[in-house]
Amino acid sequence: MERVLAEAGRALAAAGLVTAFGHVSARVAGDRLLMTPPVPLGTLGPDAPYTEVALGAAVEALPEGTPREAWIHVEIARARPGVGAICRAQPPTATALASAGVPIVPLHGQGAFLGPRVPVFDDAVLVRDRERGRTLAACLGDAPALVMRGNGAVTVGATVGEAVALMWVLEASARMNATAAAAGTPVPITPAEQEAWLAVRAELCGRIWSYLRESS
Repeated sequence: MERVLAEAGRALAAAGLVTAFGHVSARVAGDRLLMTPPVPLGTLGPDAPYTEVALGAAVEALPEGTPREAWIHVEIARARPGVGAICRAQPPTATALASAGVPIVPLHGQGAFLGPRVPVFDDAVLVRDRERGRTLAACLGDAPALVMRGNGAVTVGATVGEAVALMWVLEASARMNATAAAAGTPVPITPAEQEAWLAVRAELCGRIWSYLRESS
C-alpha cells in the first residue's frame, strides 16, 4: 500500500493538483488508515514515514508525524465505512469556483462521476480538530467529492486510484464549468445521461488512474 500511496502523491503533483500541501490515505483495516506524511506529495517514495491512524471514537490525538488535517480522513472514514481511500488536494479552478459561488455541475460525461452538484464546505479555517472534521464529513454526506471554500478539495473512492482519479475529474469539470459560465448559462447533462455515465465510473476511473501514473 505504501507504493500505491507514493504513486498517488507523484501523480497528483505531476497533474498540478498539489504543491507543498496535500495528503492521501488508504483504509488498511476496518479501524485504521495508512496516511501520507506531511511532506510535498511529489517527493514520496515507498519508504517514506507513512503513519497508521486509528479510527476509534475514543481517539483524542493524532499520531506524531501525521498531517494536522488528518481529522478530515478520520471522520470521513468513520462516517463512510465503504470508503477505501481519501484524497486531499488543492485543485486551483475548483477552489476558485467555490469562492466565486459558481456550482460545479456535470456538463460532460465524466463530470457525472461527481454527482449532480459538488457540495461546498463553507468554512475556510484549516480542519485541524475532530469537531470540524465531523462537520466536513457531514457536509460531504454520500457524495464522492467536496470543495472547501478557500482551502482546496477532498475526494473519496473505493481505492486510492479512484480517489485520485476523481480529484483529476473534479478539476477538469471545474475548468469546464468556469468556461461555460463565462460564455453563457451552463446546462448540465440530463439525469438519465448522468446515470449512464455513473454505470461506468469504476472502469473509466481505472483508466484515468493508469494515465496519471504513467504521466507522473
